Amino acid sequence: MSAVTSPQPPVLAAAGQHGNTAHSDGGWALVPVQTRSERFTSVDPAAFDAVTGLEADWKLTPVAIVRPLIDGVLDGSPYQYSSTETEGTSLEWVDRSDVRVGAAGMPEEKASANAWSTFEKALSITLSGEETAHVTVNRSALGGHARAAHTLITAKPNSNATVVLQNSGSALLSENVEIVVEDGANLTVISVQEWDGSAVHLASHFARVGRDARLKHIVVSLGGKVVRVNPSVHLVEAGADGQLFGLYFADAGQHLEQRVYVHHVAPNTISRVNYKGALNGAGARTVWVGDVLIGPDAAGTDSYEANRNLVLSEGTRADSIPNLEIECGDIVGAGHASATGRFDDEHLFYLQARGIPEDKARRLVVLGFLTEIIQKIGKGDLESRLLEAIEIELGGVAA
Repeated sequence: MSAVTSPQPPVLAAAGQHGNTAHSDGGWALVPVQTRSERFTSVDPAAFDAVTGLEADWKLTPVAIVRPLIDGVLDGSPYQYSSTETEGTSLEWVDRSDVRVGAAGMPEEKASANAWSTFEKALSITLSGEETAHVTVNRSALGGHARAAHTLITAKPNSNATVVLQNSGSALLSENVEIVVEDGANLTVISVQEWDGSAVHLASHFARVGRDARLKHIVVSLGGKVVRVNPSVHLVEAGADGQLFGLYFADAGQHLEQRVYVHHVAPNTISRVNYKGALNGAGARTVWVGDVLIGPDAAGTDSYEANRNLVLSEGTRADSIPNLEIECGDIVGAGHASATGRFDDEHLFYLQARGIPEDKARRLVVLGFLTEIIQKIGKGDLESRLLEAIEIELGGVAA
């Protein structure tokens, strides 16, 4: 597929940063992007400025660790995976010239563009039929060398399906996942990161949701040294519904990051964003950035986003940044919330007053805090396994 870029901003002789324009008095000034939808996009990594770690999109990320994925050489060949699927689904490798490539979105940052320009074939998952279908893709043998990947998920009109992307083992991976939910379809996509402790994973998920269609997108990040998953959902037709949930548990020295973007393009669209995380151990770090944009034609929008973090020990850091842009005056509602704190002493007191030891009481409080997200999955076997994984994580929580 030939490289396609969006229109380039003016190029300056003194500085090559996108968005610079001249003042009428002859001086120069940096003019920032005014709205989330105006960000520069390109599938060509050379079209982006070099990443220094000072940029808004990268200043909270350990750039030195992910550098090989931002501008290094990536292996874009098809990788080994295993899958289980039911009737009404199909999986195949397709060429990068396939018309579905680029249908859901385009890279907004250099690492995503690097992966996009490198992959040789995309793994295409197609879902059809009104009976609920299930697909699980397991990746556990990617290895430790820098790799690019591209996944296409297409839910045909009026289909019902759940797709699980299960990641484990070692990895140094940058990938793009495109999700197209056609009219009337109901799709759940669950991305589970249970990588080994040394794994580094950068992922950009692009979703396009059609008329009266519904997407439930869930990110679960428990393993890996650095994991950054950026979902971007565009509600492009009337009645589109986007439900975005996330769960993460950062241990000592672990960096888990997610940057969520919901764009209400069409009227009468709905979105709910709810991410919850826990941090335990020196150097545990989480980043959550939530952007919701209600466009000028999105009358009747109903939107709310929230992020909550539970700090379990000293030496942790949780960054939580909700953003809301409203360009339409005729909406049902819009809001956002963010909170980071320690245990609720009243909850602990209540449990201890009923004879539950403090260490067990703490575990119950954390489990109750995170279980809300797991229950959104709607797939019993996966819910049970993730609850067990969180129990293991909680084994390291001191009283």
